[in-house]
Amino acid sequence: MRAGYPEPMRGAAAQALFLAGLFAGVFGAAPTAAGGLSGDVVFTEYSPLSRTAELARRLSVPEPPRRGPAGDQPVDLAAERFALYVPDEPPPPAGYGLLVFVPPWPEAKLPARWSRVLDKRHMIFVSAAGSGNDANVPARRAPLALLGYENVRRRYRIDPQRVYVGGFSGGARTALQIALGYPDVFHGVLLNAGSDPVGEGYVSLPPAELFGLFQASTRLAYVSGERDTFYVRADIVSRRSMREHCVFNVSSDVTPRVGHEVAGPAALDHALDALDAPPAADPAELERCRARLAAGAR
Repeated sequence: MRAGYPEPMRGAAAQALFLAGLFAGVFGAAPTAAGGLSGDVVFTEYSPLSRTAELARRLSVPEPPRRGPAGDQPVDLAAERFALYVPDEPPPPAGYGLLVFVPPWPEAKLPARWSRVLDKRHMIFVSAAGSGNDANVPARRAPLALLGYENVRRRYRIDPQRVYVGGFSGGARTALQIALGYPDVFHGVLLNAGSDPVGEGYVSLPPAELFGLFQASTRLAYVSGERDTFYVRADIVSRRSMREHCVFNVSSDVTPRVGHEVAGPAALDHALDALDAPPAADPAELERCRARLAAGAR
């Protein structure tokens, strides 16, 4: 896979200052007890979905990631830490929603003011440490996201139709790759200030049966700041690519007077509205588009 757009370049010192300011101003401070935000959570349960061969198949990478201390799993869960937010209120009858968040930074954090939106929507949030932009996608970022999902699913009653993957900046671009490969797990993807086109030369498409499920049922919510012109343009190219590949369950939101920043609570709420909505693709239109796509490939 070759990403369609590089991350905007920064010097090491500038990047360090940027991330330090981001952590100080955007994220909440100390974790709280269960029923709120817990930091440094250790999970124990592995999933067949995060095995090295399955990751390689679904993410269409030429070689599977290396096996780790856990055998056919690329990561050792005993050495990993997660941030976990659980609403205080009990789940609705269908279960909690779940947002698995892929960050661009190394820490596992809950963005400030997101908790009230998660509470309103009865949604759990989980994010892994050590899965930032410097981490390999099939070897760390994707398996950690899948293992976060697996362990939350085992601990809490989860509505399988409201399981989403998302991220910010480079984490959003990774979330798109994960959503493409695992549309049977993640029914929506939050693309906050980060996206790519799909297809040849860009983000690889998964096996045909998985991409067919992605086309039919996965919802995509693009959220970028008006002043973040690089990713506003990238979102336009990505959405055009989705239409060309018969992906129609797409929404887009540009937040006024905002740069390259994590979505605020109003933008997050709007995006989750779109992800919670039923898929809007017309089955007949989808089949006509698939036929055109297949004819063009011959």
